[in-house]
This record gives sequence, structure tokens and C-alpha cells, in this order.
Amino acid sequence: QVQLVESGGGLVQAGGSLRLSCAPSERTFSPYAMGWFRQAPGKEREFVYALLWSSSTSSTFTTSSVSGRFSVSRDQRKSTLYLQMNRLKPEDTAVYYCAAVQTPNIVTEESSYDVWGQGTQVTVSS
Repeated sequence: QVQLVESGGGLVQAGGSLRLSCAPSERTFSPYAMGWFRQAPGKEREFVYALLWSSSTSSTFTTSSVSGRFSVSRDQRKSTLYLQMNRLKPEDTAVYYCAAVQTPNIVTEESSYDVWGQGTQVTVSS
């Protein structure tokens, strides 16, 4: 069964940047819809960013708490999804997960995704 592997997490000071990567365990896995979620200590997992991709176009959707600071991109040759995080804040501290599902719709609901990564820790110090 295909899995997703996140990387790029770490410790950064407030105002800094990190770029997370998400790659499938099988290079042939190329879902239309992918997303990023995060879970802070003691809180439920929450939606961060979604990407809908096709050979001719792509669209994204994000939450207001990261809009203007975070962005997503995808390298189709590597089947890798990226989350660029700029101007990080201590409240961005969480485990970040990527997810995927084969659907032609942009997806923001956690329950709609059926392939997940193991998560990568992002810690932002004040």
C-alpha cells in the first residue's frame, strides 16, 4: 500500500522559514488532490492547505491563519508536494502531515483523505 513520507521539519526561530516535502513511497502514485494538516499538542488535527492538480491546471485553498505566509507547490516529475512556510510563528508549532486522495475535487476535510504520511515535527521558538 502506498504511503507518503514527509521531511523538512525542525526547530526554527519565529520569523524564520521551513520547507516541508511530501513524497509517495511509489513514484507512480500521482493523486489529483493533496493536502497538508497539522496537529499541535493537546489539539485536534486541523486543515492547513489543499492542492488540486491536473496536467493543465492547478488550484489551491488554505486557511486564514497561514494565508500569505504559507504556500504549496508540486514537482510532478518527483511526485512530490511541498509546503513553504515563511514568517513562522510559535503558534505554528505542530506535527505536520500530508495526505492524498484520488478525486478531481479540492479537499479540505480530513476524513476524505485515504493516504497519509507519518508526520514531521515543526517547532517555532519565540
